[in-house]
Amino acid sequence: MHRTGMASTRRVLKGIAVALAWLVGLFLVMQIVPYGRTHDNPAVVAEPKWDSPRTRELAVRACFNCHSFETKWPWYSSVAPFSWVVEFDVNNARETLNFSDWTHKGDLAESSATSIVQGNMPPAKYKMAHPEANLTHDEMLELARGLDVTMGVPARL
Repeated sequence: MHRTGMASTRRVLKGIAVALAWLVGLFLVMQIVPYGRTHDNPAVVAEPKWDSPRTRELAVRACFNCHSFETKWPWYSSVAPFSWVVEFDVNNARETLNFSDWTHKGDLAESSATSIVQGNMPPAKYKMAHPEANLTHDEMLELARGLDVTMGVPARL
């Protein structure tokens, strides 16, 4: 290889090293942002009167990590920027529907069965990280029917 080729290769390698150093630096700076590390699990206030233990079992598998105070915080929930996404998602989910504070059922509680049947819940990104939440078609229907009964919604399925 001649000099201009070696110099060009060195420039490219130096550019890659500088870009990598910036990325590592940015990643480290992200870690000092306080949001995303709350990881609170307040005491359970009141659960719904479940129609059956099976409905609760399926809800625990597919819903409780976000829609309850019984969240199991994975290791990546302490590493930014993933921690930001996890905390944001859990906070929003708890505000929408919280099985641990049934004194405030939430505006979308009665449509939860529809969200499950339509495939909107649990979200795809959640199911990728939590394979136990991948319910079979029959389990999804069973959970949806059970949630409708639990919430006093007339049978739709």
